[in-house]
Amino acid sequence: MDKKKFLAAGAMALAAAGAHAQAAGTWFGGIGVTRIAPDVSSGNLGAPSAPGTKIDVGSDTQPTLFIGRMITDNISWEVPIGAGFKQSIRGDGAIAGVGEIATVRVLPITVFAQYRFLEPTSRWRPYVMLGLTYAYSYGERGSAALNGVNPANPPGGNTQLDVDSRFGLTPGLGVTFNINDRWFVDAQYAKSFLKTKATLSTGQTIEAKVNPNVYRLAVGMRF
Repeated sequence: MDKKKFLAAGAMALAAAGAHAQAAGTWFGGIGVTRIAPDVSSGNLGAPSAPGTKIDVGSDTQPTLFIGRMITDNISWEVPIGAGFKQSIRGDGAIAGVGEIATVRVLPITVFAQYRFLEPTSRWRPYVMLGLTYAYSYGERGSAALNGVNPANPPGGNTQLDVDSRFGLTPGLGVTFNINDRWFVDAQYAKSFLKTKATLSTGQTIEAKVNPNVYRLAVGMRF
């Protein structure tokens, strides 16, 4: 085979590899950084408590993994993988300013269905997605501030809490920039619509829409 034919054959092979890299049947995965920023709408803590006692929830950023597969050239599924996020629960409303009253760890378990626009060989591929999320809450801890603001806390007692785990829908969008046939950079935004309830060990309850905004920037590869 002469040099021109060899180069032509190589170019055709690379083109075929590029098309396959983003096409049906391709697995992909990677590592990134994810930030969860709750958009809280809180109800009132049940009696006995000061009227208008509410809560707010802080943000957290953690490293995460993800894995997925192209079902067709445009449709894929993806599963984020992480070790959980630590959320600070702060006083709001009538108890705004008391600071952190509790912490809880949340492990969001989500499966996304995604639709990717443009051709498999495109350098940029924007996409939309819809996921089902189960927000598993664990490791709840009340603080000394919670003991101080809770009228039902017994003398010398220690108010604790339990936060419900709940399901919610998570729509989102993203864009993938393909560095080459194998490596890519991915940026993603999603919003989970989640409502939960916290129950104090002294009997009061409070409900809140947490509705976190979820931002992720990641590097991945296809295999």
